Amino acid sequence: MKLIGNILWFILCGLWGAIALVICGIAYCITIIGIPIGVQCFKMAGLVIWPFGKEVVYGGGAIKTIANIIWFIFGGLELAIVYAVVGIILYITIIGIPFGTQCFKIAKLVLWPFGAEIV
Repeated sequence: MKLIGNILWFILCGLWGAIALVICGIAYCITIIGIPIGVQCFKMAGLVIWPFGKEVVYGGGAIKTIANIIWFIFGGLELAIVYAVVGIILYITIIGIPFGTQCFKIAKLVLWPFGAEIV
């Protein structure tokens, strides 16, 4: 099921979401201050392209919490809302429930990416 889910996800929306996050990551990495945010964009792109079979483990500390608050204010909230709305729409259809679950997993990651590890 993981392979079929990942292939369908990749074709339907994973590729475009990953490309968008990679472009954002490159744009952030151009500036010295934005490198940590760019690295998080690359990490999120890795999950967005193949989400089935992966889990996100959250850790952190004081500095990562501050970085997450800054990320939340300047872009994380909007991305999380988009993925949550898409997840709700997918949950309305019976066939889309596994994809909706992945959208909610990604929404949680894009809301609080610093300190998260994808396993």
